[in-house]
Amino acid sequence: MDVQRGRTDRRRFHPLLTVGAGTAYAVWPGPAEPGPRVRTDLEPLNARFGPYVGTLAEAHWLGYDIDEPPGGSRTVPGPDSRIRLVGIARLTAGGAAAVTGRAEYAFAPGGAAPSALPAELEPYAQGGATWQHSPRFDAYANHEGAEGHPSGEYHFDTARDLVRFDLLYFYS
Repeated sequence: MDVQRGRTDRRRFHPLLTVGAGTAYAVWPGPAEPGPRVRTDLEPLNARFGPYVGTLAEAHWLGYDIDEPPGGSRTVPGPDSRIRLVGIARLTAGGAAAVTGRAEYAFAPGGAAPSALPAELEPYAQGGATWQHSPRFDAYANHEGAEGHPSGEYHFDTARDLVRFDLLYFYS
């Protein structure tokens, strides 16, 4: 086993990882696509955090290993992968208000702005959106025991039924 800087050589374990890759595999770009690509498929997102934010009707998003070098050729995550899911999605009608209207989360308009979007997602950014954020909701949606140990933020715009997410999943 090759060990470099405390990490195992990911390519050597490729056959073993396909069993435990779980939903992280769904967000991986194909081998012919260098770097992250904008995706519009909803199934991986609805499966991952739909139970918390509601059903997504449309999305533009990226899913990639933040430690993968540009032009990397891996097609499944390796040990100690950090997968970033970032994007903007439209919820079904009234979906954003259903989440932000729950008193236990104490959503507040304004406050901290959402993190900057990667350049690939900028064409889909909603100018003039009024984002609401709740650290309590983030803690609920990123609960301990969730696959991949998620962390990150969700911001909602109730006027347009949008959710903007920037999450990091750590697989070890």
